[in-house]
Amino acid sequence: MGLNDTPSANRVHIGFFGRRNAGKSSLVNAVTGQQLAIVSDTKGTTTDPVYKAMELLPLGPVMIIDTPGFDDEGELGLLRVKKTRQVLYKTDVAVLVIDATVGLQQSEQEMIDLFEKKEIAYIVVYNKSDLLVGIPEADEKSIYVSAEKNIAVHELKERMARLAKTEDTDKKIVGDLLVPGDVVVLVTPIDEAAPKGRLILPQQQTIRDILDSNAVSVVVKENALPEVFEKFSVKPKLVITDSQAFALVNRATPEDIPLTSFSILMSRYKGQLTDAVKGVVAIDQLKDGDTVLISEGCTHHRQCGDIGSVKIPAWLNKYTGKKLNIVTTSGTEFPDDLSPYALVIHCGGCMLNEREMRYRMKTAIDQGVPMTNYGIAISYMNGILKRSVAMLPEVNSILEK
Repeated sequence: MGLNDTPSANRVHIGFFGRRNAGKSSLVNAVTGQQLAIVSDTKGTTTDPVYKAMELLPLGPVMIIDTPGFDDEGELGLLRVKKTRQVLYKTDVAVLVIDATVGLQQSEQEMIDLFEKKEIAYIVVYNKSDLLVGIPEADEKSIYVSAEKNIAVHELKERMARLAKTEDTDKKIVGDLLVPGDVVVLVTPIDEAAPKGRLILPQQQTIRDILDSNAVSVVVKENALPEVFEKFSVKPKLVITDSQAFALVNRATPEDIPLTSFSILMSRYKGQLTDAVKGVVAIDQLKDGDTVLISEGCTHHRQCGDIGSVKIPAWLNKYTGKKLNIVTTSGTEFPDDLSPYALVIHCGGCMLNEREMRYRMKTAIDQGVPMTNYGIAISYMNGILKRSVAMLPEVNSILEK
């Protein structure tokens, strides 16, 4: 992706839910003005969630998600229903589509109860209202529309925009730690795990955040770091490294220069930092036979797969000296039941929106399973956790205890 694109994880996620043949896909197409979803009179045409990143006025950059019917039947249907419910973990605004000629059913009321339980903003949309003799009066949580006749579709979009809570525009990855003119050194190893011809998303976002703060970013490979320090006439405000190079960069960076990682900053950006720092001490309590879940949000193996599937397991085994069972997941796959795991180590979550990262951390906390972050775990095992978060005031009090 280019630097000018809004990352999917930073877009408002709008999920369209409903029973089969309620007209979800027709409504998605009417709202977006594009043929995003297959429309058919046959029940259950949508077989998997369909994702489309786009600009949708008056909302701006959004991720539209068209889901399979949650009343699907049979073994395959149950799988589709499970995928539909998984979409809830990342949904900022839920649009529940109901066939107005049928009315509200028990399964739809259960979905409304689920939205409210998960504190998801939602609107109930009675579609096919053109087939009614008279249109009932809607309330603040509902609206009557017709996707086919384009009735009240614009009003629906305005209602969705009012419901949408975008991420805090004042929230920064690192910019709140900087003042104009500060120099930040970014260490980005270029090895076989690095994507060809581009930087990974956290590196792109961090560079942009530094530029927006009117600070200066200097990007180097890890082996060039000592030479870079020699050339500076001013001391850098901060060094940010790819977590896998933590040990090397720590040795090369003078003690009076703060050091952290992209992964740690991303954990902070997603609101996970405090709990992740609390969870990392569980590494010292691991025993022979314990199972550790290593989970990453991206599905592209060249994004962070090497560090999650190879390097962290090796470092864990070396640090603990225990015979551990390592399980890895990626993308949308994250277990509902974490009881088999003694520890969860998660990536920074740059490919996941804040709601889904909050859900994953809450799942771990509710089940009493410690969960930490790639960068925090790596710095902890290298004995430099305190240094790597020293400039982040929200966690200093935890480390002092």
